[in-house]
Amino acid sequence: MTPFLRERSTRLSLLVLTLAVLVHAAATLDVGAAEPARKPAPPVAAQNAPPAGPPGPASSAAPAVKPVPLPQPAAEMREAILTAVHAGSIDELRIPLEWNEIKPDVAPGRVDDPVAYWRKISGDGEGREILAVLGRILELPHAVEPLGKDFENNRVFVWPYLALADLSRLTPAQEVELYRLVSPAEAKVMKERKRWTWWRLSIGADGTWHSFTRE
Repeated sequence: MTPFLRERSTRLSLLVLTLAVLVHAAATLDVGAAEPARKPAPPVAAQNAPPAGPPGPASSAAPAVKPVPLPQPAAEMREAILTAVHAGSIDELRIPLEWNEIKPDVAPGRVDDPVAYWRKISGDGEGREILAVLGRILELPHAVEPLGKDFENNRVFVWPYLALADLSRLTPAQEVELYRLVSPAEAKVMKERKRWTWWRLSIGADGTWHSFTRE
């Protein structure tokens, strides 16, 4: 083969190879254009999370009550009173009364025998109505009222906590607790007067039973 023919053959081979490369590249581009780009999958947390709702209105209700833990002497006095309640006998209250050095306040005037007084004012004549009141208020949380300058005994625990609460700013749950004690009519009167007018009981940090009176 002459040099001229050999050079011509080489050029033809290169031309064929170039055309083949161009055809292959065009086919690849067509396949890529036919497939739409996939969107990245959202995170798992975003897939499972519920849609966010609109922010609720700011609440003006009183904050939830978180009672201060009772000192041991106060807790023991409370349990002694509840023991009489569960026994259903007003005379059982003589036991916690005897723990006191002085009698608790139970009425505006002087009362020598609190048990006899409670039996007298109780609607059933046996003191069981008074026991029911004690049980209902002692089942609720207590509030704390400062008293004096004694570092160890300067707190008085008051039941129910509602006796020291702002009755105009109760939460719905606290309203329910209020109606467990008094009727809606009585609750309305207390809110109008802005003061507690039902039964309340107080025990000192040292376990002294200070009072059980109706305001």
